[in-house]
Amino acid sequence: MANRIGLAIAAAASIGFLSQAHAEELCQGFGPQTPRDISQTAGLNTASVSIAPPAAQLNLCNIHTHTNAEHKGPDFTVFAGDGEHGGYQCNATAELTEAELKQPASSTFKDVKPGDTIEVHWVYTSCNATPGKGLGSCLSDACANPQLRVEAQVFLVVNDPNALNFLDFGYDGNIVNGLHQPKALPEGTGTPVTFIGSTTGPSYTQSVCSPLQVTWSVHPQCAKLDINSLNAWAEQGNVFEEDHSHGVRQLVTAPELLAPITN
Repeated sequence: MANRIGLAIAAAASIGFLSQAHAEELCQGFGPQTPRDISQTAGLNTASVSIAPPAAQLNLCNIHTHTNAEHKGPDFTVFAGDGEHGGYQCNATAELTEAELKQPASSTFKDVKPGDTIEVHWVYTSCNATPGKGLGSCLSDACANPQLRVEAQVFLVVNDPNALNFLDFGYDGNIVNGLHQPKALPEGTGTPVTFIGSTTGPSYTQSVCSPLQVTWSVHPQCAKLDINSLNAWAEQGNVFEEDHSHGVRQLVTAPELLAPITN
């Protein structure tokens, strides 16, 4: 037993997580947690959780955004601070032009402005669910323990009609092979990093863990997104009733709470 404990401590120290892991009381008995640094593949939480099917084989149940990025990745490493409004920003944030940073005519979608980084989550469920407000739309009394998958993309928000249009990635009642699906997902931002984790959001910490297990697919590169399209998404109304960007859960660094990344 002592030898196993020693090996676990050595493994934690080797991936640089030891000091933070023991600086607070960690939640016990939970599966792997999220968000994480997707460049770090190590983790000690090997709870038996199977990878969810691909997004195309599940029902889209929710789309929402967070300001800033909850995850840390190769292209979003600029630390934005602790707490609900912390997280990470895209590396190219300081390189934006005056035109890209110009305030738009509308600010219907709240808590986002040009120059901000947002992380968008397309949430999928194995339940026979209809897309709607919040993560509650992803389960039901008849399907209380679904397989969940989140496709995640980090965007650098700019005032530029030539940037990506968020409406292209919306839902609008799109059905493919009998399943609710977004009209598209972003492409060209690197091979997604896939791992087992949890739900996120500022109500969770390393001491207060999420009980839901999620298969994550996080793209490693940022893409520029036109803020006017976010405002249009809110102005047109959406079945998710989203009109603002949410806060972040701080990075999970304790190796006991992270699953190993194998892809």
